[in-house]
Amino acid sequence: MNNSSAKGKLNSSGWEYYGQKRPDFAHKPKEGQESVWDYPRPPKLVTDEREILIIFANKIIGRSMNAIRLLETASPPTFYLPKTDLNMDYLKKTTGESRCEWKGDAIYWNIEVDGEIAERAAWSYPQPKSEFSKIKGYLCFYPAKAFCYVNGEHVKPQPGGFYGGWITKEIVGPVKGESDETFL
Repeated sequence: MNNSSAKGKLNSSGWEYYGQKRPDFAHKPKEGQESVWDYPRPPKLVTDEREILIIFANKIIGRSMNAIRLLETASPPTFYLPKTDLNMDYLKKTTGESRCEWKGDAIYWNIEVDGEIAERAAWSYPQPKSEFSKIKGYLCFYPAKAFCYVNGEHVKPQPGGFYGGWITKEIVGPVKGESDETFL
């Protein structure tokens, strides 16, 4: 691919979009909507007082009005819930780690309810980098592995299977994880 013909997420110096200017291929948000292309890079944390609900196997895993939303260019938001608003009896730390250039090292959690298991259904940052210290003691859930709701709206998972973004009617994209041709 040559950069002069690319719509463009990457150029020779790395990521091209940082939330300052929405690219031509991005959908224009309507009133009450947000474009993922207006989110910053590096990401920012925003408190969110809407009701966030996590359900698995007909059990409430978490309910919070104290979430922290993480906003990052090209990705739907992720919602981090404090452990104090989670039923930790259903959450078991599991193997595996990953690293985020911004937040640090993540660990993963299974949801286990009455013999049903959603593997690696949540993640957390036990020792986040200082700029993201607000999410220490918080977990975020993959909406593809549990039923997640924002103010009663059922969340759609971010496409691609890797990312954990939460898509609601307020979010417009295209979002990272959709066809690479959208960005290239």
